[in-house]
Amino acid sequence: MIRAGTIADLEQIGIVRTSVHENHLSFAQLAAFGITPQLLASRMTKGELGCWVAEVDSKVVGFSKAERESANIFALFVLPTYEGKGLGSKLLYECETWLIELGHREGHLNTDKNTRAFTFYLRKG
Repeated sequence: MIRAGTIADLEQIGIVRTSVHENHLSFAQLAAFGITPQLLASRMTKGELGCWVAEVDSKVVGFSKAERESANIFALFVLPTYEGKGLGSKLLYECETWLIELGHREGHLNTDKNTRAFTFYLRKG
């Protein structure tokens, strides 16, 4: 199930983010970049950051986030054991739909060329 993410999901979102193999970052590394649960909660509360989660058996197994102003797809990650099941595509769709509803004509993101993520985004257009 894909649904809007909430502040209450941030702990499980953090577990997903730190469990991936590609583009792995620890909690300490995220904090060094200024990405903390407190900052994310603040941005979500202000409506600056859209968030969606993929949930299986009441457990967050993937998430995506997009920034309202910049139309940047800030994050899209799925637990390794749930990759290849279409969750990433659904999470990307939620970001794109939200950005279109906000009036953006296109979104953008950054990823390294030599990654599975790059291939995924190319396939999605």
